Amino acid sequence: MSGPQTPEPALRIQGDAPTGARDEDAADGIQHSHRMLSFSDALLSIIATVMILPVTHTEISPEQFDKSIQKLLATRIAVYLMTFLIVTVAWAAHTRLFQVVGKIDDTLALLNLACMMTITFLPFTFSLMVTFPEVPLGIFLFCMCVITIGAVQALIVVYAFHFPHLLNPQIESSAHRALYRQHILGIVLRGPALCFVAAGFSLFFYPLSYLLMAMVIFLPYVSKVSSWCKGRLVGPQEPPAHSMEFFTFDLHEPLSKERVEAFSDGVYAIVATLLILDICEDNVPDPRDVKEKFHGSLVAALSVYGPHFLAYFGSFATVGLLWFAHHSLFLHIRKATQSMGLLNTLSLAFVGGLPLAYQQTSAFARQPHDELESVRVSCAIIFLASIFQFAIWTTALLHEGETLQPSARFGGREHAFMFAKLALYPCASLLAFASTCFLSRFSTAIFHLMQIAVPFAFLLLRLLVRLGLALLCAMRGLTQPATQAEGDAHAPLLPAAC
Repeated sequence: MSGPQTPEPALRIQGDAPTGARDEDAADGIQHSHRMLSFSDALLSIIATVMILPVTHTEISPEQFDKSIQKLLATRIAVYLMTFLIVTVAWAAHTRLFQVVGKIDDTLALLNLACMMTITFLPFTFSLMVTFPEVPLGIFLFCMCVITIGAVQALIVVYAFHFPHLLNPQIESSAHRALYRQHILGIVLRGPALCFVAAGFSLFFYPLSYLLMAMVIFLPYVSKVSSWCKGRLVGPQEPPAHSMEFFTFDLHEPLSKERVEAFSDGVYAIVATLLILDICEDNVPDPRDVKEKFHGSLVAALSVYGPHFLAYFGSFATVGLLWFAHHSLFLHIRKATQSMGLLNTLSLAFVGGLPLAYQQTSAFARQPHDELESVRVSCAIIFLASIFQFAIWTTALLHEGETLQPSARFGGREHAFMFAKLALYPCASLLAFASTCFLSRFSTAIFHLMQIAVPFAFLLLRLLVRLGLALLCAMRGLTQPATQAEGDAHAPLLPAAC
């Protein structure tokens, strides 16, 4: 039996290279990939977010809002969520790939542009899917785009391993490069292989194509469950010395925290931009109407659009405060695991649905008899976007020693404040939704009250948490003997100041 083998060093996340090394690489035609990755993250976040536009621009008149239209809208939302998640799978594969490829040259940059060009075509195929749900051409083209993306990423892998100086230093100096290449190609091509089968089924039985496309999203988690079942049946197996812990389906495997933040910021920024685009497109009065109906008074003409502006400011405040909560959360996160990345993706998918919430709430004046349903749809979108943020926090707490900064761990000085901050929007939206069940006549007022109250609640939150913790410390000091005060100062439920 061979002795224990020393595992190869863990992969270093890409960092800034010394100035001399950058100059030397530039002279050899080699570049660091930071700017290209920033461009790719921005483009992917835009593509993932703009696919909500075919849903928000569904024309529904008041007399047409029946069960069939609701079913059509629900189907479009479901397809949007699936395609959003597939785009984020492509982004995750791109992130993994460029943890392996440390540097780029002109050929790799052009291959990456080919990959991005194919991704930019996805919104068109999605529009075909939601406009003609019973015609298989949209599904077929979407699958072909995913297959092309996988093929280009496979070319990037083959090219980078053919020129090892482009790889991460740990991979470049490894004796198992061929095994690494085979392993990475297998993972990169799993999703496109499923889409290849889905494209075939779309020609004669398209419902199965949707199921296969959904499997692309959950493939890492199915693989993890199958590995766990195999371990229970066969027993744990010692991993080989050449295993690649940084390019696997391990749910605790770290993601690039910086790229997760960049992708998330892109989604929030695009959602906020889509809101103002809708304002510019739909709420600028026609000059002839201003002259004929409002006697040349632009102020009077704009006053008609008051509910639209109110819905815009409320929606923008919601997007901004959800970003604020996301920023605060990732400020305290040290390492983002793959399961946390999935929860972040689900949260971003519903953040991408906030333009739909804006469209629903801005239509109160046009469709007053449907305002109750519009309020409930908006509350549900906000609740789901925020509750998945809270789930990221909960998942991080399960492995807080690895994933969280000490101040945010259970018992840290920021723990109670972060808990309250992340719980604010789920509680407010759930309360607003429940209130409409008992006070349906005041559903619009309840929703607007929530949009106005939550920003002020964020401003008062830190003060309220500090006062609550101080009161808790004072009550604890009154109920315990003075001799135990020092020993209880570091109790898990109290801040360090107590």
